[in-house]
Amino acid sequence: MGAICNHDPYFVQKEDAFRVLGLLPEQKIMAALRMFAYGASADQVDEITRMGKTTVLESLMRFYSAIEALYTNEYLRKPTPRDMRRLLRKGEMRGFLGMIGSIDCMHWTWKNYPNVWQGAYGDRK
Repeated sequence: MGAICNHDPYFVQKEDAFRVLGLLPEQKIMAALRMFAYGASADQVDEITRMGKTTVLESLMRFYSAIEALYTNEYLRKPTPRDMRRLLRKGEMRGFLGMIGSIDCMHWTWKNYPNVWQGAYGDRK
C-alpha cells in the first residue's frame, strides 16, 4: 500500500474544500482487489466499501496502472533461464515433474478432493 500511495497521490487520503477527510487508501485498494479477486462488479463493491461506482472504477484503473509501473521489471516479466531452473527444481521436489510445460494439473490426484466434485474436472477439454 505504501508503494502504491507513493507512486500515485490519488490513493493518499486528502481533505476536501470543507475540510472533510476523503476516502482511505485501504478503501480504494480494497475495492480494486475485491473486483479482481472475486470477479465482483463495481455495483457490488460500492456498497461494501461505501464508495461511488465511478470512484470504484477509477480506483481499479489507477491501482492496476500503479502495479504495472512498480512491479513489471521484477515480477511481471518473462522468466530467465535461471528462473526456469529454479521453478523446475521446486516443482520436482513437490512431485510435479515438468510443470512448466503444462499448467493442466487435473490429472493429479488430490488428497482432500471433495466427493461432490468427483469427475467434474476430469476432462481436459
